[in-house]
Amino acid sequence: MTSPTLNEPDNPLDNPMDLPSSEREQELRAEIERLTRQLEQKNSHAAHSPLEHPKRPTGGKIAMLLFFVAALFLIAFFVGYLPHHRRDLQVIAEANVQNDALPDVTVVQAQRGSAMGDLVLPGNIQPVTEAPILARAEGYVQRRYVDIGDKVTAGQLLAEVEAPDLDQQVRQAQASVEQSQADLARASAALEQGKANESIAKVTATRWDNLVKRGAVSKQENDQYQAQFQAQTANVKALERAVDAAKGNIAAMQANVGRLSEMQGYLKVRAPFAGVVTLRNVDVGTLVNTGSTMLFRIAQTNLLRTYLNVPQANASDLHVGQMASLATPELPERKFAGAVTRTANALDPSSRTLLVEVQVPNPEGKLLPGMYVEVDLHLPRKDPPLLLPSDTLTIRPEGTLVATVDSNSAVHFQHVVVGRDYGSNIEILSGLSAGQRVIANPNDSVQEGVKVHQVMVNGDGGGAKRAR
Repeated sequence: MTSPTLNEPDNPLDNPMDLPSSEREQELRAEIERLTRQLEQKNSHAAHSPLEHPKRPTGGKIAMLLFFVAALFLIAFFVGYLPHHRRDLQVIAEANVQNDALPDVTVVQAQRGSAMGDLVLPGNIQPVTEAPILARAEGYVQRRYVDIGDKVTAGQLLAEVEAPDLDQQVRQAQASVEQSQADLARASAALEQGKANESIAKVTATRWDNLVKRGAVSKQENDQYQAQFQAQTANVKALERAVDAAKGNIAAMQANVGRLSEMQGYLKVRAPFAGVVTLRNVDVGTLVNTGSTMLFRIAQTNLLRTYLNVPQANASDLHVGQMASLATPELPERKFAGAVTRTANALDPSSRTLLVEVQVPNPEGKLLPGMYVEVDLHLPRKDPPLLLPSDTLTIRPEGTLVATVDSNSAVHFQHVVVGRDYGSNIEILSGLSAGQRVIANPNDSVQEGVKVHQVMVNGDGGGAKRAR
């Protein structure tokens, strides 16, 4: 038995280059597989025929076979892979040209603000307790014991006023009391005399009444003595009223003396409470008038307060006891802790604001009354608004708009309602949802429906990256 030889292909390719590339590639692959099967059949036939000695293929045949296989692979490479690779490169190039033709825009994502909002409002520091010290008596300042900046305690003597007119009025009032007491003594003596005359008239009238009953005297004489008795009785009553009037006059005079004596007590000016003298308006020898001359001003500086006008939008979030922090330009590194102590519980109709008082302890005396401060109220927000950079807004006649980019990189303009302006960022109350992409600083190339090339800005400001 002779070994099988390689047969020629049943359907040899007359001209492979005349076929399409895909068909040529399939024909070449089929030819390679057919030749491979024939070679395997030959090897298996030789292995199963022990009586016949297999003939080793010559080196020429092996070289021809390898050359033929290599030629087939080269033909498949040039005919199938290269055109396909060229088409892929052409498609990629066309896509790159199309992408490069789209305008580049910087986009940012709308993000929710913090759940705790910082409402910073201006205010002026005021002492919790402050009182002007006015003169209660007219006179001249005789001595002055304190000056501005001095710390005083409650009841401490501040100054003494000399009032000679007041001293004279006290002496006159005391003399009037003594005169009233003398009048009372005369009225009391007259009352005693009147009671004695009444007693004599009563005895006489009784006797004459008994004599009339016996017929010893005339009725006319009896009526005369009865009338005298009644007159003495009325006189006694009048004298009793005069005594009461004298007593009342004495009480009035004594009250006047007490008033003037009390006024003399105000000649020694004392501090009504502990604090600091913030104003001195007089010196020794100054003439002071009752109720119009301010001598000193005293304020408590260990506890200060400031009044704020909170907008209506934040009024419902405030409550008594809420913490706040105060800062002043003179001490930028310090934050002073305070608390809301009271609110007006009503809005001012002219400004639509709520009056709020914030108190802050000042044990070190770093804060001074009259200072300008900024009060930071930490307000919780149930629905934090969205935040966008300020340069994303577009103002047009139809309203405030932002340019958004959808999933297909198409531009759409949306109406938004803005809230508070924080400078670099601004609140968006409605019109957007969290996560939407918005074009920053849109130019004239950004139009409705136009596709753009997105460049996403990192939230931390660390750079930009391509967005799909």
